[in-house]
Amino acid sequence: MIRIIKRLLKLAGRDAFKIKLGFLFGFLESIFSALPLIAVFLVLQETDRAGQGSDMIQLSVIGQCLFLLITGVAGRTVFRYLLSRYQSGTGYEIFAKQRLLIGDMLKRVPMGYFNDNHLGEITSAVTTDMTFVEMYSMHLLDKVVNGYIAVVLYSLVMLRFDWRIGLIFILAILISAFLYRYLQKRGKELAPKRQAAQAGLVSAVLEYIQGMAVVKAFHMTRTSSKRVHEAFEESRLANFKMEKTLIPIVAAYDFMFKIASCMILVAAPYFALGGSMTYPVMFLLLIASFTIFSSIENMGSVTVQVRMMDASLDRIEAIKDVAVIDEDGRDVDLDRYDIELNHASFSYGQREVIHDVSFTIPQGTMTAIVGPSGSGKTTLCNLIARFWDVQKGEVLVGGVNVKEMTCDSLLCNISMVFQKVYLFNDTIYNNIRFGRQDASCEQVEEAAKRACCHGFITKLPQGYDTVIGEGGSSLSGGEKQRISIARAILKDAPIVILDEATASIDPENERDIQLAIEELTQGKTRIVIAHRLATIRNAGQILVVDGGRIVQQGSHDELITKPGIYRHFWTIRQKSSGWTL
Repeated sequence: MIRIIKRLLKLAGRDAFKIKLGFLFGFLESIFSALPLIAVFLVLQETDRAGQGSDMIQLSVIGQCLFLLITGVAGRTVFRYLLSRYQSGTGYEIFAKQRLLIGDMLKRVPMGYFNDNHLGEITSAVTTDMTFVEMYSMHLLDKVVNGYIAVVLYSLVMLRFDWRIGLIFILAILISAFLYRYLQKRGKELAPKRQAAQAGLVSAVLEYIQGMAVVKAFHMTRTSSKRVHEAFEESRLANFKMEKTLIPIVAAYDFMFKIASCMILVAAPYFALGGSMTYPVMFLLLIASFTIFSSIENMGSVTVQVRMMDASLDRIEAIKDVAVIDEDGRDVDLDRYDIELNHASFSYGQREVIHDVSFTIPQGTMTAIVGPSGSGKTTLCNLIARFWDVQKGEVLVGGVNVKEMTCDSLLCNISMVFQKVYLFNDTIYNNIRFGRQDASCEQVEEAAKRACCHGFITKLPQGYDTVIGEGGSSLSGGEKQRISIARAILKDAPIVILDEATASIDPENERDIQLAIEELTQGKTRIVIAHRLATIRNAGQILVVDGGRIVQQGSHDELITKPGIYRHFWTIRQKSSGWTL
């Protein structure tokens, strides 16, 4: 428990003092909660005294009891309010900041992190786990901490008034402490498995929904549904195993206090009837025992949730511990936009995919990268944009090593158009303006016109205010590609990377997209990955990549005169261009 409190205090950062203040208010609330019990004891004691003699009940004692009662209720109410305000509210503030922190961090981690980790696991940690900790952390800690405080206070009370009842109480506490520790141990073992099953379920459902078109096209609905059902079943079994294992322990924990309550219920009247205990003390100890046992039972009931919270914190911290790629970077204002790779090498895990690559792209020129599938073309572009960091060598933009720059200062100078376009579930206007948030309506429309997409946008029912669905699902491939180019035109970055931007476009759209690309790349430093060699004939230089190495380099006219991959590709393209149906 102390470990979890320390973790939450560390997570809270500057807000940690509010949590500590909440613990103080919780302690004071427990103190004031005991005052009505003292008031009852004084009333019983005064009643017993008056019953044994002829004296009347003293009004001063009644006044004291009323004062204690009112003070106890008022104090408990005030400190409960302060506890909720400073601690519970702080919980939501902490995790709101954590979400923003993780969101900012995820945009600065290497892209390989997303390849190596299931989207469902990341999503589950950032949503399900964080929501669970956010909702229950302060509430559960409040119960447990107050439970510990109550145990200490009531142990002293019972020992003070009757050591025999105090020993029964302490014996019950010792046995329950053993069960509590065992409950924590088993919860710690099972909670991560349950969380992993939950993450697997989220991942399976996301994959099933995202791949629905492929599932239907290949008539694999039954097989894919089976995988989802298996994920549901795995989650069900993990939950069932956890409950089946922990419920008997929780039941034994609760049963121990029921037995202790019964023992005190029998022993206290027995001692009172024997004359070794006064009746006011008897009633006080009976009320106190039932009050404290109820509080301790609540501690046991939340132990499992505390362990689940601990496992959730593990998963959240695992994401936060991922190394970001611009941790030591600085903001740089570039005054030139040439690009250089100097003996760069890069590996995916143990597999090296870029081997000792060196080349220079002068400012304002066009460089094309061609090669077989899987040769490393896209990886080279990703290294320039610093989606990954090279393990050996260096990547220079404007004469500055990209590792010395923050991602923001690098990427503000680069526009990228991908083969696989992603548009957000928002209006067309906001998707284009994503390239520059401060752009005016006129600038957005001008970018759309230059990208040859203004015409089809104005024909839509809501025009630029049309919501296009997740991933741009309501648009054709060519329309999505032109919107992505409009986005890049609006950004107006001095370096443009085109990753097979026309690879999947039909001939009807190709002309418009080529015109849009020409508008985008005028006067820029351009890097083009292309499989249609006719589109790169005028490139200043062409880099031919094979097996992660630059195997040929030169202009189109130079390369078609030399034996090699490029001339082979060109010959195949020329032959295929004459095919007819």
